[in-house]
Amino acid sequence: MFVRAVSSGGGIPVPLEERPDALIWTSGPDSFPPALPESVRWVQLPSAGVEQWLEWGIIKRHPQILWSSAAGAYSATVAEHALMLLLAGVRALPQHLATTSWQPEEFYPRLGTLRGATVGIIGAGGIGRALIPMLSSLGAQALAVNRSGRPVPGAVETFSAERIDEIWPLADHFVVSAAATPETEQLIGAAELAAMKSTAWLVNIARGSLIDTEALVHALATGTIAGAGLDVTDPEPLPEGHPLWSLPNAMVTPHDSNPPALRMPAYVERVIENVTRFASGVEPVAVLDVSAGY
Repeated sequence: MFVRAVSSGGGIPVPLEERPDALIWTSGPDSFPPALPESVRWVQLPSAGVEQWLEWGIIKRHPQILWSSAAGAYSATVAEHALMLLLAGVRALPQHLATTSWQPEEFYPRLGTLRGATVGIIGAGGIGRALIPMLSSLGAQALAVNRSGRPVPGAVETFSAERIDEIWPLADHFVVSAAATPETEQLIGAAELAAMKSTAWLVNIARGSLIDTEALVHALATGTIAGAGLDVTDPEPLPEGHPLWSLPNAMVTPHDSNPPALRMPAYVERVIENVTRFASGVEPVAVLDVSAGY
């Protein structure tokens, strides 16, 4: 599959021992070669998040190499999962699935709508940008947060990272899609949860480290917020018996917003695009900013 992708992009697939100009990697950091030929000028990584690659020092070992991630390649798929979790929460799907009797009046106070709602997107990169038109199609509007504060297309307002505290009381619901960096670790804790509306649903499809799990469990148990939809957790995998499994207003999916059957074709498309660009002397898509961590 990837040999064909490289050829489609105008490259010539060769073994690493033959001193290629570039390396297309299709696995994780644990099996990455300890050394690369000096001929390698560019490495394409298969993941959108690169915190493990940075933590393990792999990228730092090769400062002369241009590194690109798969950021943006999986955006639509993950945004779709985020929308599913958010809509399920707002429409009280977990409680509906748990019931064994016909008692519609029990659900009336819990049922809401995304029509007319404002959704805060924390980290409005590729996933957030893919999510905005999905929300718009349901009549919801987006408030975006990004590092620079540069306007995000489709968002009614964009906040810089320095202004993030302004958004917690403003939005009706939140989707977390920011990169995991030292600056974003436990970005959402007890104070941020307390500042949200009691009717808010919080969806995390980024990394579990962005939310203080203990504070989230307390907020869900006490009704500080309405609920949470989590495709990622801290710790991960989430241990059996953890409170998040049993809380009625928590939905947990096992980090499968981007499953292999969908991930591989999307990565192939990114490989074709970036090989084409590299072969033409154009910078690949999603070049890493090592200082920023993504």
